[in-house]
Amino acid sequence: MNNLRLNNKWVLVTGASSGLGQEMARQLATIHKANLIIAARRADKLEQLKADLEKAAGVQVKVVVADLSTTEGADHVVAESLATGELYGAILNAGVTYFGRHSKLEWTQFEAILKTNVIGVVRMTNALVKHFEESKQEGGLMLVSSMSGFFPVPYQTAYSATKAFINAFGNALHNELTNPNFSITVFAPGGIATEMTHGDEFGELRGWLMPVKQAAKEGIHAFVSRKFNYIPGLMNRVGKVFMNFLPSRFIGSKMSKVYLKSLLKFEQK
Repeated sequence: MNNLRLNNKWVLVTGASSGLGQEMARQLATIHKANLIIAARRADKLEQLKADLEKAAGVQVKVVVADLSTTEGADHVVAESLATGELYGAILNAGVTYFGRHSKLEWTQFEAILKTNVIGVVRMTNALVKHFEESKQEGGLMLVSSMSGFFPVPYQTAYSATKAFINAFGNALHNELTNPNFSITVFAPGGIATEMTHGDEFGELRGWLMPVKQAAKEGIHAFVSRKFNYIPGLMNRVGKVFMNFLPSRFIGSKMSKVYLKSLLKFEQK
């Protein structure tokens, strides 16, 4: 299967108002010269990004304001993206986390994590896959997951569980595709230095976080080259291979100590 050719093609990026989504949108526009459909809840952030990219990269940018924790929001983004029939690719990046003791996670907050990270992603994926399967158009879809979906992270218990679902869902669905010109990639980074990980509770963990520009660059590489599963960062990839040979209980215990140390420092402030 040939690599995706993004020049002057329309690509959807969700969660584009900040962090990894925003940086991927910037690189897609400035380096790959892709036209963008950028989606998130914060209209002001999206409009500023649109203005920046149209001026700096000379591409077209369409803003879609939507809450992707709702089926209405997910459907709205897909409808706007497919309206012209020119959508070439999509990066479903929007996601939320919770770092803390699972016993203190409110049910409404858990539902928001589940709806954004799983239900919204599946809702959009179903519609996008149907479009590309029926039209037989060339294109690609990338689901942004996490290494925590492979190795569950204590104190990010609910988040890890949602990402484990996305890993399994994306990899399995990839093997059901019938359109030889369409691909699904699962991108599973470790921690990234973004707005999501800027809180004080992540203080002890910041040394482990990958710069967002590097993560975005590797994510777009995975997308363009149609990787099945891709983890950015050589040490992360080596670490995953190494951890496959260790008991999962042992890994969880070690990670628990590291994350709890950071959480306790935050709680003591």
